[in-house]
Amino acid sequence: MPGTSSPAARVPACQGVIADTPLSIAGRPVLDGRWLVVHLPGPHAVLSWAVANGGRRTTDLVAWHEVQNADLQPPVDPARLLEERLSAAGLAGAVGLLTGARLDLHSVTERAWEGVGARCVATVGLTNALRAGDPPRRADKIGTINLLCQVTVPLREEALLEVLSIAAAARTLAILEAGEPSRVSGLPATGTGTDCIVVAAPEASGGARYAGMHTALGHVVGAAVYQAVARGAEEWRGRLR
Repeated sequence: MPGTSSPAARVPACQGVIADTPLSIAGRPVLDGRWLVVHLPGPHAVLSWAVANGGRRTTDLVAWHEVQNADLQPPVDPARLLEERLSAAGLAGAVGLLTGARLDLHSVTERAWEGVGARCVATVGLTNALRAGDPPRRADKIGTINLLCQVTVPLREEALLEVLSIAAAARTLAILEAGEPSRVSGLPATGTGTDCIVVAAPEASGGARYAGMHTALGHVVGAAVYQAVARGAEEWRGRLR
């Protein structure tokens, strides 16, 4: 019936959609206990504000680490904790993400259009849901949205930044449509206080210059991120019902 479908079901279909399973873009996520690791196919230009190895990096590893509230009590330094655990797990140099969300419930979506592909791997927890503009406060419980958006084509620096922007917009749209209230204002949340977005493209000279919403690249990035985050939010909210 009109108006009854979930946000995850409302993403428009892409021409030449890659089926979500089996995955076709190289670099599938691997779950191993409290770790979720994506081995990218060769060196990638990676941009993020990740807790470990954030900023602009060249790497072939992105790793999520699942933690509990007790792991992050003061005076624990989250960055140092993650760096030490990455090293102990043989993942030193990986772009590292901390999450309280269950890694076994991560969502993966791939989309393709006109020869360009994007994959989003997302973990979604909304315990720490906030709305942009809310006053700051300490989170009582950990819960965050961490996502990796991997594209199949090399990008110039400005396009990598634009992909990050598109991914952020798609994340925000999915959370707004989920209808989760901010823990501070009670208004519809736009994310959480500790979200992190990682974008990755094959490292190569040159590459695409544009990645806005008028481009095939912007389309597949937006569609993949929206779908993965919407599914994750729906799963998280469903567990609370």
